[in-house]
Amino acid sequence: MTAELHTLTGAYAVDAVPEEEAAAFQRHLRGCPACGQEVRELRETAARLGASLTTVPPPRLREATLTRVAQTRQWPPLVAAVRRTQSTKKPPVRIALWGAAAAAVGALVFGLATTSTEPGAGPAQRQLASVNSVLTAPDASTVKGAEPGTTTVVTSRSQGKVVILAGDLPPLAPGKEYQVWLIGASGVHSAGLLASDGPHRTRPVLAELPGGIDRVGITAEPAGGSRTPSTPAVAMIPLA
Repeated sequence: MTAELHTLTGAYAVDAVPEEEAAAFQRHLRGCPACGQEVRELRETAARLGASLTTVPPPRLREATLTRVAQTRQWPPLVAAVRRTQSTKKPPVRIALWGAAAAAVGALVFGLATTSTEPGAGPAQRQLASVNSVLTAPDASTVKGAEPGTTTVVTSRSQGKVVILAGDLPPLAPGKEYQVWLIGASGVHSAGLLASDGPHRTRPVLAELPGGIDRVGITAEPAGGSRTPSTPAVAMIPLA
């Protein structure tokens, strides 16, 4: 049971754990500093992800909703209440929790909007769905870098993907951009540029995770990025 509780950090961080499992996990947290730290970092990651991808509904949405409510007659359900006489079997913890975690993160970010990977979904929604899949993966591993900045890296080896969220990095000189690098036995691979999303924060970077990668670095490069790092790293985060 203890080994399985270690896998619930992602779901617990977004309040997607059923009451009984939540109580058991809270008892587990009292004696497991590693899980406690991972929960705190995942909550911070989810909050920053929500802040970076949030959208404001158009003003006409409120007016249209109130108009429809005023025109729609409200009726109570035409069914009798049924008292449950026997307990039902719960679905397996992993199947139920990770699906719930995905829904919770999506709700956190978009409010009334839903996360979708269907062809009609916008780029932001598809990006969120992919990021969310990594954050809530059963094998998701979270590492928070040391100063400077507040860089958080979440990896899922089973999905072969990594999410990088960086903030509070030193100001850049004109004509410079921060670039993320995946470093390891297979070489140095660019994961993309850090796009600003307001003061002291950047948009999440989602990248494929090649085999043998054990570090994530961030350097200041000329605008548009470089083929290989050209300056010393301002942040270097070892992966778990």
